[in-house]
Amino acid sequence: MSESVPVYDNHIHMSPSGRNVEALKEYQAAGGTGLTLVTLPYPEVRIREGADFEGSYQITYGLAQRAREETDLEINIAVGPYPILLISLAEAYGLERAEEMMIEGMEDAARDVAEGRAVALGEIGRPHFPVSEEIWDASNRVLLRGMELAREVDCPVIIHCESEADTDRSLAELADRAGLDRGRVVKHSSPPWVTPEETHGVMPSIPASKTNTREAIGKGTDRFMIETDYIDDPSKPGAIMSVNTVPKRVRAWLANGEVSVESIHRICGDIPNSLYRR
Repeated sequence: MSESVPVYDNHIHMSPSGRNVEALKEYQAAGGTGLTLVTLPYPEVRIREGADFEGSYQITYGLAQRAREETDLEINIAVGPYPILLISLAEAYGLERAEEMMIEGMEDAARDVAEGRAVALGEIGRPHFPVSEEIWDASNRVLLRGMELAREVDCPVIIHCESEADTDRSLAELADRAGLDRGRVVKHSSPPWVTPEETHGVMPSIPASKTNTREAIGKGTDRFMIETDYIDDPSKPGAIMSVNTVPKRVRAWLANGEVSVESIHRICGDIPNSLYRR
């Protein structure tokens, strides 16, 4: 693969119990040049109060530092309270207290962005499966606060949520309420929705399968990013996709001419650079 072609995976996790930096070495060896490293709700950190989220963020920063020392990858970090945690926190502490804890975790993440430790809030959002109206409403309030904080600290948000026909419109409307540019709302694990009519201005980050990327490119636009959502779980070594998937996909694009070099630079270079470089 040409060294001049960027290869960027917009959603990778590292885990203290996983392969972590070894996986990223493999990614680089396959041709990867950069990635968005997204924090996880690590089992090593128990959330009893909002301030505890910072413990997860610190694990992510430590893993990123080691990866930066041992690879040449560009690593952009996203931190934030994982949205599904609202459910278990509500069961343990009540919904009102759980919402307060999630917002405190969001505020600490935004502070870290402002101080230069991270460049995005993520993954934040709402459950991707049916929940009660109370949980849904609370999730949207937490998400709205995250978007407001993103506007204040001038960063993007990476969204974990459902993928329904009206999802991007809903996210766009929340961004409008928060005063956040719609283009700074990144829909993680997005279907191949890439046209203006489909995205409503939201930025899609599409799983890098052949089917998804072919459908997206077939719509005549290169306004999207690609991702694996590699979860670094030793019990599921290739989940959600192999860490080598994005380099493999870009290599195939170069070989078969399905995607122009100019579009590869946009998908893997210009778009992530415009979002994450501070």
